[in-house]
Amino acid sequence: MLDCTYRVQIPHRAGQLVRVVGAIAEGQGLIGDVVTISIGREHSIREITVEVRDTAQTERITQLIDALDGIRVLWHQDRALIRHEGGKLRIEAIHPVRTVQEMRDVYTPGVARVCLVIAAKPELARRYTMISRSVAICTNGTRVLGLGDIGPVAAMPVMEGKAVFYDQFAGISAMPVLIDTKDVDAFVETVVRVAPTFGGIHLEDISAPECFEIERRLIEALPQPVMHDDVHGTAVVSVAAAIVACRHAGIELRAATVGQLGLGAAGYGIASLMVDGGAKRVIAFDPNEASHARAVQRGIEIASMEDVMREADVVVATTGRPGLIKPAMIRPGQVILALSNPDPEISPEEAERAGAAFAGDGRSVNNVLGYPGIFRGALQAGADRINLEMKLAAALALADLATDDQLVPDALNQEVHDAVARAVRDAAASSGAARPELAAGGL
Repeated sequence: MLDCTYRVQIPHRAGQLVRVVGAIAEGQGLIGDVVTISIGREHSIREITVEVRDTAQTERITQLIDALDGIRVLWHQDRALIRHEGGKLRIEAIHPVRTVQEMRDVYTPGVARVCLVIAAKPELARRYTMISRSVAICTNGTRVLGLGDIGPVAAMPVMEGKAVFYDQFAGISAMPVLIDTKDVDAFVETVVRVAPTFGGIHLEDISAPECFEIERRLIEALPQPVMHDDVHGTAVVSVAAAIVACRHAGIELRAATVGQLGLGAAGYGIASLMVDGGAKRVIAFDPNEASHARAVQRGIEIASMEDVMREADVVVATTGRPGLIKPAMIRPGQVILALSNPDPEISPEEAERAGAAFAGDGRSVNNVLGYPGIFRGALQAGADRINLEMKLAAALALADLATDDQLVPDALNQEVHDAVARAVRDAAASSGAARPELAAGGL
C-alpha cells in the first residue's frame, strides 16, 4: 500500500470536487487528506491524498481524473517520497551565538575550561555535554522492516524516522550510525569505539541470529543502556496490547497459554517477555529449527502450528506471511494478534467472524510507543542497563493508558511517552539499575 498525493486543478463551481471524488472512488482509491492550495475566479487547486495498492492503481486514478471535462491532474507523487525530500533530520544549537561574549562562552577560550573540568571528572560530561541526552541508532541494514537485507544506506530513512520520534516525544538527540559490515566482531568493535559519544545504544534492523549476539556482547562491554528495539521495544508494545486484549476478552494473562507464531527477533522478544511477565505457559512455532534452542533456553516450548492454534488462549503472530492463519484454525474465545505489517496473518475482522473473542493487527501496535519513553526513563535514571523490571513497567504503563476502544494508546499523545518514561525511571530506581550521579540533565 502507498499514499499518493494528487494536485488537481478544478473549476471553481459547485459540484466539481464531487466529480473528482467519484473518479477516485471508481479507481478504488481511499481518500485521506484534502488540502486547498488556492482558490481563483475560475479554478481552485487542491491536493488530495489517496491510499492505493500500487503504482498501477495510481496511474489508473490519474487517467480517470484527467478524463473529466475541465479537470486535470497537475502532478502526483508518492507522499512518502515528498516527506523524505532532503532527509528528516538536522543538528541545531540549543543556544544560538549572537554576541562575541557568547562566542567566548561556547567556544574559545571558555570551552577549554569545560574540557579541563571533564578531564578531571569524566562523569561531568553528562552534565556539560549532550552525551546524557543522546542515543546512537546503530544498524547494518540486514533486516529492514519487511524489506530484508537492503544494506545500511537504504536503511537510513528508517533510522531517521526513529530519530524524529526520539526528538519529538522524548527530547533525545538520536543519531543514525550506519555500520557497513555483516561481521559480528566488526559491528561490535565499531559500536564500542563510538559509544563514548552517546548516553544509550539503540540497535535496529539487524538480522537474526546475529542481532542477539551483538546485543549480548554490547551489554557486557558498555556502561550505558543497550537495547535492540526490534526485540525488546516491539515486545513491550505487543505485551501491552496482549494485556489489553485479554481484558476485553475476559482472559487473565497470567493464567493463559500464549502461542507465538514466528521466532525471529520480534517473535523471540515477545515470547521471552511473556515468559518473564508470568504467562502460565508460552508455546511457539517456527519452521526454522535454528531458532528453537534459544527459545527453549528461555522457557518457551516448541510446538507445531496446529498445536499452537489449538492450545493457545492468546496467539501472537509475527511471521511476515499474510494469510497464514486460516479462519478454521481459530478456536472460539481466543485472542488473536496478527502483527505482521503491512499485511497481517489474518485480518481482525476475519478472525472475529471465525470466533475470536478479540483480534488486532499491527497497524496500531507500533514500537514507537515504546522506545522513546524507555530510553528517556533510562537516561533520566542514569541506568547502566535496561532490565526486565523496566520493560515490564513500560508494558503495564501502556496497557493502563489504553482507553476502552483502543488496543494500545495513541502513539502521537505526548502524555503516553511521558508516562512510559516515568514508569521506566521508577523501575530503574527500585530494581537497582539507576545511578543518580549519571542521571541526564535537561530531560
